[in-house]
Amino acid sequence: MAISALNRTLPDWFTRIRTHQTVLPRFQRFEAWSHGNVAQLFNTILRDLPVGALLVLEIGADQPFESRSIQGAPESGERVTEHLLDGQQRLTALWRGMHNNYEDRTYFLHLSEDEETGQSFYVDSIARYQRQGDQKARPLWADDPAQQWKRRRIPLDICRPGEDASKRVRVWAEEAIPDRDERDQITDFIQEVRGKFATFNLPYLSLPVTTAKETALDVFLKMNTSAAPLTTYDIVVAQVEAGLGTSLHDLVADLKEACPEIEAYYPPEDLILYAGALLQERPPTNSSYLAREFPRALIKSWDQLVLGTRRAAAFLSEEHVYDGRRLPTDVVVPVLAALWAIAPESPDALGRARSFMEKYLWRSFFTQRYEMSTSSRAVHDFKAIQCLFEGGDTEPEIFDDAQYPLPAAEELMQAGWPKKKDRLGRAILAVALREGGLDLADGSPATRVSLAKREYHHIFPDAHLRRTSVSEDKTYLSLNCALVSWKTNRTISDKDPERYLAERRDGSRLGVDEIRRRLASHLVPYDEMVAGDYDAFLQARSSLVHAAMQEVCGAVTARSNS
Repeated sequence: MAISALNRTLPDWFTRIRTHQTVLPRFQRFEAWSHGNVAQLFNTILRDLPVGALLVLEIGADQPFESRSIQGAPESGERVTEHLLDGQQRLTALWRGMHNNYEDRTYFLHLSEDEETGQSFYVDSIARYQRQGDQKARPLWADDPAQQWKRRRIPLDICRPGEDASKRVRVWAEEAIPDRDERDQITDFIQEVRGKFATFNLPYLSLPVTTAKETALDVFLKMNTSAAPLTTYDIVVAQVEAGLGTSLHDLVADLKEACPEIEAYYPPEDLILYAGALLQERPPTNSSYLAREFPRALIKSWDQLVLGTRRAAAFLSEEHVYDGRRLPTDVVVPVLAALWAIAPESPDALGRARSFMEKYLWRSFFTQRYEMSTSSRAVHDFKAIQCLFEGGDTEPEIFDDAQYPLPAAEELMQAGWPKKKDRLGRAILAVALREGGLDLADGSPATRVSLAKREYHHIFPDAHLRRTSVSEDKTYLSLNCALVSWKTNRTISDKDPERYLAERRDGSRLGVDEIRRRLASHLVPYDEMVAGDYDAFLQARSSLVHAAMQEVCGAVTARSNS
């Protein structure tokens, strides 16, 4: 196989993109560059610096891979003659930036000194957005030549080389710049910039049409040189496409449609690799994902993965665990997806399996099982619980109180503020929300939607505690935290608990029983709050949380009434 090194100017690349001769193999990932990356690429060209070579595969009568157009380019045209294997981010940025077809961004040539290089102009961009009822994107000045020039910005798309360029420059300048001499000067400047783009050489390496699919894929993986390196998922996508002719991108898109809530817990692209490895009884590591046989086994188990993902998301919601932002550990999500993928169907067996998964979920939250070596422990736990599904009686290590003891009530009293990603702190919050998490003011239950609008609230307000000389490290404890709506939080402010509970009781005509019920839905003791004794409150709540923890972790059969 001979790789040719060739030159091609930017206008020639644009022509081939516009006529659909140059396309992407479908396995290529989607756009990954930030707007800053795009602007930097243009500025590199304007400074007459190279941006690296691209890699293409020549195409004969038949395309070896399914293909798609570069984002923003025509979907049809002439016969496809090459697949772009490396350089998608660069070529997409150049095409879209110079054709002004980003939905949320417009690029300009800004006549202002670049602080980094000292150059008198540079490319930057502004965000575009529409409010409800808007007919045009804001800010409106971005589409008005006179207002653009007032800000010394020239639309980058009129600097594009090629068709009717001189006319587009002339029309913009006449609308933007009243003074003729200045208009002529700026027109000449724009033509100079256009010349830079028109003569810019974007070299490429070309694989001949005789290159085997497997070889092309191997070269793609080894020569990808973009500023956003390939992830393991990108590589698996390419392997699946090349080996099986299947688009993993499309399958994951279907998974997101079938189970949209999973994205609240875990990135679906990472989930299918992790859970897929577990179903193959492999550790969820890069070496497993990149093994030759992994892609085929992944696709073979795809229906199982979709089923397991849907059932796992439903199970988490039923346990009142609603999103990944408050998960004590996210390892449980792909493990549960794999377990639910193989869970038995008969009601009795399924009920037994569910009890194992519930115990697994909460012990993963409250023990130190996943503090380290998460990959090896995840596959060990999956295999051990799978054996329980099949009637085995050897419990997994995570169920062993000697190896992974549950925290004592005194340890719960030391758990940190859950917003700071404290595992035990988040576990306490999670088990409290399992009781319902009713809002203290309006009584609405905790749901995925309502939690998105709730705030981390000090049950004993921190300002109140500071007035009583309680140190900050003792103020920011998980046992002093509950999630409430922002309106409730503002109403409570820095009042002492007895006062704001009295206001809630008297002002809204709620009886004491209803106040108790709402507090109990957070495992919050009413009597100790009213008494105003913070230490007594922490002790009482730790006892309530400890009892709830033991129940969900399978340490006791019924919650203590003490």
